[in-house]
This record gives sequence, structure tokens and C-alpha cells, in this order.
Amino acid sequence: MNNKAATTTPATTLNNKAGRSDSAAVSASSAPGRPQPHHPATNLRLALLGNPNTGKTTLFNRLCGLRAKTANFPGSTVDARVGRCTLHVASQHDPTATEPQPIELIDLPGLYRLGLNLPESKLCRDVLDGTDTTGPVPDAAIVVADASNLARNLCLVAELLARGFPVILALNMIDIARRRGLSIDTDALGRKLGCRVVPVAARQGIGLDELRAAMARMVDRCIRNMPADHVTVSDAAVLPDVSDTSAIAEWADEIVRTSVGGPAAVGEASDSIIDRLDAAFTHPIVGVLVFAAVMTGLFWTIFSLAQLPMSLIEISFEYLGGFLGTVLPPGMVHDLLVDGVIGGVAGTVVFLPQICLLFFLISLLEDTGYLARAAFVMDRLMCRFGLPGQAFVPMLSSHACAIPGIMSAKLIPDPQDRLATILVSPFMSCSARLPVYVLLIGLLFRDNAALGGLAFFGCYGLGALAAFGTAFVARRSILRGKSRPMVLELPTYKWPSLLSALLTTWDQGIDFLKKAGTIIVALCIVLWWLSAYPKVDPPQPALDMLAQAQLVESADAAEAEQLRTEAAAITARHEQASSFAGRMGRVVQPVFEPLGYDWQLTVGVVASFAAREVFVSTMAVLTSGSDDVEDEGILNQIYQAQRDDGSPVITKSTAASLLVFYVLAMQCLPTLAVTRRETGSWKWAALQFGYMSSLAWVASLVTYQGLRWMGVP
Repeated sequence: MNNKAATTTPATTLNNKAGRSDSAAVSASSAPGRPQPHHPATNLRLALLGNPNTGKTTLFNRLCGLRAKTANFPGSTVDARVGRCTLHVASQHDPTATEPQPIELIDLPGLYRLGLNLPESKLCRDVLDGTDTTGPVPDAAIVVADASNLARNLCLVAELLARGFPVILALNMIDIARRRGLSIDTDALGRKLGCRVVPVAARQGIGLDELRAAMARMVDRCIRNMPADHVTVSDAAVLPDVSDTSAIAEWADEIVRTSVGGPAAVGEASDSIIDRLDAAFTHPIVGVLVFAAVMTGLFWTIFSLAQLPMSLIEISFEYLGGFLGTVLPPGMVHDLLVDGVIGGVAGTVVFLPQICLLFFLISLLEDTGYLARAAFVMDRLMCRFGLPGQAFVPMLSSHACAIPGIMSAKLIPDPQDRLATILVSPFMSCSARLPVYVLLIGLLFRDNAALGGLAFFGCYGLGALAAFGTAFVARRSILRGKSRPMVLELPTYKWPSLLSALLTTWDQGIDFLKKAGTIIVALCIVLWWLSAYPKVDPPQPALDMLAQAQLVESADAAEAEQLRTEAAAITARHEQASSFAGRMGRVVQPVFEPLGYDWQLTVGVVASFAAREVFVSTMAVLTSGSDDVEDEGILNQIYQAQRDDGSPVITKSTAASLLVFYVLAMQCLPTLAVTRRETGSWKWAALQFGYMSSLAWVASLVTYQGLRWMGVP
């Protein structure tokens, strides 16, 4: 794969030549003397650095596995990961033996140069200089480089060597480089650089033992306070002035020419197949169509493949609720556990398969290199609406959660661009909306997975359209200015890493379950209490039915049972309507009545302003008053819920109205808090909440009334 720069405007990409980017100037202070580590040898730290898309995080996962954790360093919103691994170093007591040595590995964010005026570069400089608050100066650095595009990656190596850091150069994706015809003399490269060079293929686990051995040797010398274990440097190239972009580029090209052979050594060769793929994926029309097809297929997969695990989860909770219902005596504890906790949590956990599938598939797409092409295509569209090209990453991150998306907007240099991105990022459909989408789309297209997949894509598309439209208006009114083009490098095409995708899926699934086990449980308990109290007597129609059932029982047992069932349903609706939740819903319901919502849906909508995903749990709790609730699945229970007049709570027109509302409304208090923190003012958070909520109300009104006018029930 030729890791070339795309040339279509307005987006631009980094040039293949090392360090040749016009997007930022290199700081003259980028090469200070290296601060010395000042901590015990038992707390050895190694920094893991590399350009974006070099497979750095895959290598980190290989070295640290599930012991890794994601963390935001204080004072920064750039993600970094900290993990531990154990190396076997030479024993200080017996030179012939080895002993385990734990080390801390810091996976720093991907960057092109340490001297660039960008947040990720500043974070890395702070960590290497020991001026951040995360810990002492690292003892050494491991630079992960793309073996198929070495010249560009050597810029970072030069900066670290100029700082005096012991360096190990891990040539990742060596298998791809060899398939491209590259022949890398690692010994010659190591002599030129004056550091150890280890070829690896992190995805396949190739070269990891050699890399661990090199790390152990370096750690051993750090423990003994010995100089770095550089290879013979008799013919080492003189380091350039790292503040001079042209000089460092020429230095990197010269090293590649003397260390790398093959037809694609300095990027002369071109792969016609890859060129044709790039031409299609980055085409202004074909690229958009491909992106739409890929996303539709992704959501169809989520909607169809998750049905079986969802059914299994429903059956499990149904069995658990039935078991507790038979074991526990009737009373408050019985109702709390069966109707409140079990019913509420089940209404959220049932959507875990969709969430896991979403993150798994997106991780695979990102690993293949396709998402970078999609970013390039979407950048053309975003610039037309006044959003900067750099906003693609925050807005893509917002599909997981708007909070990290808003925080990553700090990477955008222009203040107006950054503020516009923060204001519109919550429009992107996050994972918290997914349970609501599944519930409502399941009602609208229960027997048609293809239409369900299209509806999923439509929800995500509507959110993106609202974001672009809002940005278009904002950049021509309150945030006047022209957006900047995006600097983007097209990564190498490669097979996705199942390990990385599974780790990402695991992390997101665990986070979701933690939320279901804490926040949602607490809200379910509160909502159950509000919906269960105060206790009221059965209404007169129900008492009349029970009396009539006693009269006809001897003559017609079936009719008597039917009367008792109807009486129980009337009593349940009366109890819910008379509860605190019912009273609250009736107070607010006039606001939402034009949208087709009764008091039960109103309670669900209002409760979800704290967190969107509690809507399903709220509805599960509010509709769990019937006697035969254990005989129905959670979703069917909600689908079959009735209003006070006996009509369905959720009809097709109501479901469509709700779907539009949840796509557009701001229903996440933590997101508002983060908006206030990142903008420094509550006025922007208030504007975000008021505008998004108003837009959602109006769009839902048009949807509901329009469908009713067309005769949709």
C-alpha cells in the first residue's frame, strides 16, 4: 500500500516526505536536554510513541493485554493509556539468571512531531519533560513506526534522540512492507540511528519476543544506571537540527536510501489496485454512496444478528423475575425487586448485544483503514456547512458518547471552529440512544430487518443532518468565520485486528453494564417508588367486575376469569394514574400532548432528560402493573401497554414521533456539564439545551401530526 496523500480539496493530507506538513510550525524549543528520571528502579516507566495509524495501540494491547486502562491525563483531554507488563531482566545477584521486573507502559496519543503546536504534541512533551502530573520522567521510549512508510516516521525518532532519550525503534507492519517489496536492513538502520531496531507485526504477534528482549535489555541498563544499549554508532548519521523541517526531512530520506531497498523504498512504486480503491473511496460522489452503503450494512447487521442474544437475555431476566416472584412473599420487597430492579435493569441490559456489535464493527472498520477515507470524503461536506475538517474525529467519537467527542474538540485550533463542533456534537447518535432506537424501530419494523437497518441509518443520518444544519446557521450568525481544511494521512489498508476489536467491545460493554448496575438501578428504584405509591383503592368499575365475576363463576368459569383479568387491568391503570409518577406526568403532559404522548410517555421522556437510556427502563417500570407481567418479554410488555382509555400507549405515529425526538433532543446532564466546562460559560450549555430541545419538539410535532393526517394510526 502506498501510504500516499490524497490530493482532493478542500481536505489535505500530510506529504509522504518526513515531517513535511504546512499545518503547523516546529517549535525551536523542541529539543531540550533530557530530564533525568528521579524515581526508584521498581517503578520503571517506558513511553510508547508513534505516528497515527502505525498500530501503536495494537502493540500496547499485545504487551499489556486487559491490564491496560484508559485515562485522561490531568490538564488534557487527549486520551492516553497506562498499563503494566512484566519483563525478565538479568538478576543483579546472579548474572546467569533472570528475574521478573514490572514496568509501567504509557501509550501516548499518536502524533507526527513533538514540536508541533497541537494538544497531543504538548501532552507528549509534558510527559517526556516530567512537567505533567502523571508521574516522573520516563526512563526510555519505544517508537512504533510504519515499516512501509519509514521516512515520515523517523522525524519523531530524531526528536527523541536529540532529547537524549534511550530509544527502541519498533518497525511495525513489517509483513505489509515485505509484501510491498521493501527490504529493510535493520542492522544498518540501527547503526545510522544509534538505537536498537526491532521488526514486528503486532497483529500477528511476530517479533514480540525480540521486542520484549530489547526492552528487558534497556530496562536492565536503566536499573544499573548504565548508558543506553545503543548498537555500534561508528557510522551513525549526524542528527539534524530538529527545529528545521527541511533538514530533518532530508536526514530521514538519506537514512531510508541507505537502509531500505526495493522498488517502493522511497515511495516510487504505486499499487494500481490500492489506487483504484482510494479513487473510489475518496470520490466526491462514489465515496459518499459507498459510505452510505457501509453504514446501512453495519446497522442492518446490528439489527438482525442481535435478535437471538436479545431474546436470550429477555428469557433470562424473565426467568429470574418469575423465580423471585415465587420465592419472595407478596409485599413491598417483592414488588421492588421484581417490578422495579429486575424489570428496569432488564429493559436496559437487553440492548447490550447491539451496543457490543456497534463498537465491534466500528473498530473493525477503523482498523481496515476505511474510516480515514470516509473522513476525507465527509470533510468536503463538512466544510460546506462551516465545520472544520478536524471536527470529523470529535463527531465520530460522539457516536459512542458526546462527552469524549466534546472533549476531543480541544484538538481543533480555531476557537470558533471548536465552539461550533462542541455545540453540534450531541446531535450525533450516541450509544445511549441505541436502546430507544431498538425499542421504537422494533415496533415500526418488527418483521423487516432490512427496513429496520435503513431506519437505523436514517436516525444517524437525521442527527448528522441536524448537526450540519445547525453549524451552517451558527457559522453565519453567532459564530461567523471560515472553517479550516483537515490535514489527514491515508493509512495503510490492512486486515483488522480481532483482538483490538474485542478489547474495545469488552471495555464498552463493561462501561455500559457498570452504568446499568449503578445509575440505572438507582433511577429504577426511584421511579418504581413514584409509580407504586401512594396506594389507592380499586376504582368502582373494577369492583363491579369482580362482583359480577363471583355471580357468574359457578355458571361460566371462563367468563369469570375474563372479568377478573379486565378488573385487574383497570385497577393497574388506576393505580399508575393515581401514583406520584402519574400525577407528575399529568402536570407536564400538556406540553407533550401535541406530540401524541400520554402521561406515561411523558414521564419516560422527562426522566430521560437526565440520561437517555433510562427511557426504556422507565417504561418497563411504569408498565409492569399487570398480573401476568412475568409471562411477557420486556419489549412486548411495553408494546402492549395501554393508556387510561384502553388504547395503545405507543402507536406507529407515536413511535415515529418519539424516534425523531430522541434523535434531536438534548437529554444528558453530564454532556451539558462538559459543555459548560469546555466553553467556560453556562450560556453555551443553556443555548445547546434550549435549541436542541426546541428543535426536537417541533420536528416531533410535524412528524406525529403529519402521519396522523396521512392516516397512520
